[in-house]
Amino acid sequence: MTPFLLTFLIAFVLALVLTPLARPLGLRLGMVDRPGGRRQHGGIVSRLGALPLFVAFSVAALASRALGVPSLDPQEPIRVAGLLIGGAFVCVYGLIDDRFDLKPGWQFVAQLAAALIAIAALIIIERFNSPLSNQPANQPVILQPWQYIPLTLFWMMGMMNTVNWLDGLDGLAIGVAAIFSAIVFVAMIRVTPDQPQPQLSIALLPLALLGATLGFLPFNTYPARVFLGSGALFLGYVLASLGIIGGAKVATVLLILAVPILDVAWLIISRLRRGQSPTRGGRDHLHFRLLDLGLSQRTIVSLYYAVCALFGTLSLVIEGRLIKLITMGLLGSVILALLALLSRKAVNNGE
Repeated sequence: MTPFLLTFLIAFVLALVLTPLARPLGLRLGMVDRPGGRRQHGGIVSRLGALPLFVAFSVAALASRALGVPSLDPQEPIRVAGLLIGGAFVCVYGLIDDRFDLKPGWQFVAQLAAALIAIAALIIIERFNSPLSNQPANQPVILQPWQYIPLTLFWMMGMMNTVNWLDGLDGLAIGVAAIFSAIVFVAMIRVTPDQPQPQLSIALLPLALLGATLGFLPFNTYPARVFLGSGALFLGYVLASLGIIGGAKVATVLLILAVPILDVAWLIISRLRRGQSPTRGGRDHLHFRLLDLGLSQRTIVSLYYAVCALFGTLSLVIEGRLIKLITMGLLGSVILALLALLSRKAVNNGE
């Protein structure tokens, strides 16, 4: 059995076996969501999904380190350690938050602490290939600490919030994370002008996440039997870290998650313009607006899957850096136009 198949199966089987246990445990501990507010689910649902997801991914990621796959990066062990330690920190905080419903400010502090753990473990956006030049991959733009520290903090915290806010419909965030994992895995193992050698050892990490998310997905699709809960924060931390550890594949990540990222940016700006707190709950997310227009949960989730998979595939097919940048700009313009149209419709309806 190859290291790749073994890593995937460890994560998949663990998530498949452990997730059903999260339902009775969540009910016993009182870590549940009841109908009402933004969520319109039926019955009481456990929100303990973070635990099986974390265990499945972490065990598979640790196991992958013992499979003898050669590494090209001497700093890889410390980065993997930062990924797992930061992920554990976010998971523990999230479980405490799910149990005691902490104030939003504490989540900001926890995200900041997790991002600092990543930076301490050298998970940083220190260098990248400029899309505005034809410089070779071995001559990247190199940032100084005063530049890459705030940039990495913004990236890590932004991704955690993006995935957390995306978790509004059954199966949405976990399915998008699975698509992300598959695309990033392919990006790491292929050979391109900017990546002359495949990153085989690092590629085991998104494969572990793919197994964990696919093992969890059957229990989280509509109607969900287990909610992600704080697992969304954990997913955000892992996705953000993988985008950096995999050779700063930030453009790939931005294309895959273009819709949820722009949705979050639009919400923050629109709420501030209305004098509202950006962190408040509400049904002004894109997926809720589509739901209010009459689309079913399954339809909306399928649309998100299709768009993320399409954009992710484009990130693999398009080689030129400048062309990729132009593509991102065009796709972003289309998404922003859709958000503006839906917002105007909501205003006309008196929302």
